Amino acid sequence: MRKFDKVEIAGLIVLFIGIALLVSTFYSAYLFLIGELEILVTGDLLESFGEALAPLIKAVIHILYLGIMGWIGSIVTIRAVQLLKKEKEPPVQQTQQPQVKAEPKQSANPSAPASTVAVPAPPETKPTQETPKETQAKQ
Repeated sequence: MRKFDKVEIAGLIVLFIGIALLVSTFYSAYLFLIGELEILVTGDLLESFGEALAPLIKAVIHILYLGIMGWIGSIVTIRAVQLLKKEKEPPVQQTQQPQVKAEPKQSANPSAPASTVAVPAPPETKPTQETPKETQAKQ
């Protein structure tokens, strides 16, 4: 049997607290959902709004409570997992890698200085035969 260190024990305690919060949140939501719902039937519109608003406000408060409780439970659980993960990973040592400097490209002409860029020669054009009318038009 291996011994647990303090950080790992703290991580496990926080993990179980987060899981307990999440379980109680889901259980509370389940109890809320299996509750009896009634459809109000009254002749007066103002009276039905008054009777419907109180349970609606209660439901909204209950949903906000469940949302905040679930959010806190998930944050606690995530932090505990990060704490346990960090504990199990070996420490990473920083190694300095030599910096490689980029060398300028060599041009095709070794006699040209390195700072100039070799420009390719334009493609050769073949002389075309001009008709006598084109020659007269140019002049």
